[in-house]
Amino acid sequence: MMRRFAPNETVDVVVVGTGAGAGPLLARFAAAGLSIVALEAGRFRNPKNFTPDELGSPDLYWMGERLSAGETPEAFGSNNSGIGVGGSTLHWGAFTPRPDPREFRLRSETGQGEDWPLSVAELLPFIERVERDIGVSGPSHYPWDAGRSYAMPPVALNAPAQKMQRGCAALGIVTANAPAAVLTRARSGRSNCRNCGACHQGCRNDAKASTANTYIPEAIAGGAEIRTGCMAVDIEQSADGRVRSIVYRKDGVLHSQKCRALFLCAGAVETPRLLLHSEAGNSNGQVGRNYMAHIATQVWGSFDDEMRMNKGYPSSLMTEDFLRPKDADFASGYLIQSLGVMPATWANAMGRGREIRGQALTNALLGYNRAGGIGINGDCLPSDGNHLTLSDEVDESGMRKPLVTFSYGANETAMDAHALRTMRQIWEAAGATDIWVAPRSAHTIGTCRMGGDPDRNVVDGVGRSHEIDNLWICDNSTFPSAMAANPALTQMALSLRTAEAFLAS
Repeated sequence: MMRRFAPNETVDVVVVGTGAGAGPLLARFAAAGLSIVALEAGRFRNPKNFTPDELGSPDLYWMGERLSAGETPEAFGSNNSGIGVGGSTLHWGAFTPRPDPREFRLRSETGQGEDWPLSVAELLPFIERVERDIGVSGPSHYPWDAGRSYAMPPVALNAPAQKMQRGCAALGIVTANAPAAVLTRARSGRSNCRNCGACHQGCRNDAKASTANTYIPEAIAGGAEIRTGCMAVDIEQSADGRVRSIVYRKDGVLHSQKCRALFLCAGAVETPRLLLHSEAGNSNGQVGRNYMAHIATQVWGSFDDEMRMNKGYPSSLMTEDFLRPKDADFASGYLIQSLGVMPATWANAMGRGREIRGQALTNALLGYNRAGGIGINGDCLPSDGNHLTLSDEVDESGMRKPLVTFSYGANETAMDAHALRTMRQIWEAAGATDIWVAPRSAHTIGTCRMGGDPDRNVVDGVGRSHEIDNLWICDNSTFPSAMAANPALTQMALSLRTAEAFLAS
């Protein structure tokens, strides 16, 4: 039975969120014997109730309205944040490339972007620990990192991955089976992957890792309380400026939980939103600044062969050959991965990318079973013009809705053009016809940057507020740059590192 704490009881730690940033440190703190309460806006989910019907899974996604502006405004909802115990790891794709060492030294190497206040070598022990904890499968030989190994063999290649492999081979592009937080061998009560393809709708077999089937059960067993249906809405501070308690709304009623330390792990939108609403930790004006999103352009095509891209793990093949292209006219680089999506997601992409509606869209959808795609995850530089502020509109939480302004800069535009040319060449070499493009961005990154300079950053190199010494942030809002790697693995590794720093302090 889960332990329960009284609201008037001062606990050691309150954690806001239960996703990639929260899960590892919750488990570590519980193992260390701390008294902990985690506030989660959503509910516990039973994996048996997950459905492969994408239209039947909207409650996995954070659907509270987020206002989007800029020249390349980002789509929210199912494209990004999750809700429920496990956060975005409930619906993430479980694609887990490691960060490249050059990405943490971007400014030193290119003169653009920002350096991270740590090296990948420093983070590597925590990355390897996360891979063991959650179960990451991958290739026996990783072409871009000879010393890397994975405990389980990779997931099977689905049809789009096989076409990507063929196209890349024809062009001399190196590929590898993608590392994925998906079990290919059963363990700890979790089944191996059945190749059903419904990863973004939750995983009924528990083969796909989430914090809900890894770190959260450990935390509960160690004495942590996961308090669900609780939306954090205010941070209360004592006369000396330190955090005294967190205010949250549950079933329309406001409650307060006292704590000795507060960890915000709610993501790059809700974390800065709470800080701005509470007027906390922002004397330097940096909260909400430097919002970033990955360039995530997709290229689709039709094949003579039947593809049925909804079957199998969606992103089972990748290449890192373009992390630093020799002919680049931009800083940093991008990954390419194979894609498989469900029909409604594909219809949405086609409607936007091809700008077709009505009968024309219906006719095009008849080609679904012979379609396949590839896409990129491209780095994004921090920019003063990209930021999160609070709008004048108020939602049901009583807080003002977040307004995210995001536009590609010259670097992102040049990278996107390079990637588009590359992906077209790959798909043509693979035998695709009727090739079309779906422009998009993905993930929410930045807004509470970490770094040593308190005038330019919100938190220090381990996530502690420069302004409030018992306030910590542990989510991808702290990333100084977007990197090309998907953020979740890096975030979970940072969570373990932050937990150790807190315990040492």
